[in-house]
Amino acid sequence: MNFLAHLHLADNSKTSLGANLAGDFAKGNISDHPKALQQGIWLHRQIDALTDSHELTKELKAAFPKELQRAAPILIDLAFDHMLAKYWDEYHHQPLAQFAKTAYQQLENTPALPEKLNLLIPRMRDENWLIAYQSRSGLNQTISAVAKRVSKPEIFQGAQKTVEKMDIDIEIAFRTFYPQLMAYSRIWTRQTPTEYL
Repeated sequence: MNFLAHLHLADNSKTSLGANLAGDFAKGNISDHPKALQQGIWLHRQIDALTDSHELTKELKAAFPKELQRAAPILIDLAFDHMLAKYWDEYHHQPLAQFAKTAYQQLENTPALPEKLNLLIPRMRDENWLIAYQSRSGLNQTISAVAKRVSKPEIFQGAQKTVEKMDIDIEIAFRTFYPQLMAYSRIWTRQTPTEYL
């Protein structure tokens, strides 16, 4: 899952949006990070672990061409965010524009976030990344931006066309898997180890 899904799942489980997003940037032991972020980081890691190990996502990854196998997990995360944004009204009571505005405000007001995330938030807000996911062009721009940030951008060669070609398979996997993930995120919130609360 990428930024939009992690923010949505945080909201769905009534936990801190900023702390959940911090999970992408907070390395090492959870207990080494500020107390206010620990539950969100723990939840983020549960979400990522289930996403990586679930049969549906493993099958979807295997369907990518051989030359895109290394990039496939990242592409699935981005494509799932696209599906969530595209069908947002089915998964949340607020319009996406309103949710995005609230999410940016909460991120800006969350203390002690990892420095890399703090530096990214103004750009995320100014370029309205959460809304950009709704369109195919926005998804393609995101794929291009991610490819530029990795050490071997060639692993993304042909990614945009492949993701578009696999659109139906991605949508089926997302629609089947994501409601399960929403349910699990609420269960995990109740099961958070006490040392992270």
